[in-house]
Amino acid sequence: MNIPARVAATLPLLASPLLPSSSLSLQSFCSLIPHHRVSKLGLVPTVQSRRLRRCVTEKMAWCAEKCDAGVETELGVVRPATGAHTEEAVEALRAGKVIAVPTDTLYGFACDACSLEAVNRIYEIKGRKHTSPLAICVGDVPDLKRFAATEHLPHGLLENLLPGPVTLVLNRGESSILEKSLNPGLDSIGVRVPDCNFIRDIARRLGSALALTSANLSGQPSSVSIKDFENLWEHCAYVYNGGVLPSGRAGSTVVDLTRLGKYKILRPGSAREETVAILEMHSLEEEGAAT
Repeated sequence: MNIPARVAATLPLLASPLLPSSSLSLQSFCSLIPHHRVSKLGLVPTVQSRRLRRCVTEKMAWCAEKCDAGVETELGVVRPATGAHTEEAVEALRAGKVIAVPTDTLYGFACDACSLEAVNRIYEIKGRKHTSPLAICVGDVPDLKRFAATEHLPHGLLENLLPGPVTLVLNRGESSILEKSLNPGLDSIGVRVPDCNFIRDIARRLGSALALTSANLSGQPSSVSIKDFENLWEHCAYVYNGGVLPSGRAGSTVVDLTRLGKYKILRPGSAREETVAILEMHSLEEEGAAT
């Protein structure tokens, strides 16, 4: 297949005397430019589609292998937020380290919720007062009952709300396995099951809950990319890059469900309307609302 002169002129490599555009094959052309540009330029003939797919697949596999290795910088160790690095993250958490991870809302600092040393480390990194409570994250909805009281909630409510961008404030209850040192003096705990496979897999393999808070200095804007908290990378064992998160900086919707039959929105967050609709579908009433 011949490459039109107008296309070759836009690509410096193709304009080289070593690669005359009149004789460049599709296979060679495909190896030089990304697949999306090939398709956009309308240079994918049906008879060559199988060869092109093979070419693109090989290049994507090569890129994935390179990206999967991560990057070690002077600021910290950055890894892609992929399953290949889940076990590494779990090992760091078991060693009492803090990691930075993407969620379905914001980037967060996470540690083993049962490690007092690691929890204190998060407070130090953020410059946060210990009177400000931390939420926890678990891998699956059934895990919640290990850490908080859920028996008073309508059947199916948790499954309709989670996984998702919602933090539920629940009573710890007598059977909670959480350390008393986490949020001392509080009988309630904020719990999350983010709609994000990476952090959920980490929580599952850890076999415990993660203490979770936004990856930023206390009082500063929340982070939707790892660049937003670059100045804090050095305090983390690993920084896991999930790209730029699309949900904005509102964070999760926080709702208090500690009272039977009632709910109270503590922070509107990114999913207030959807959350309220689900709560009221299950016949919960807003606390303090006129009747």
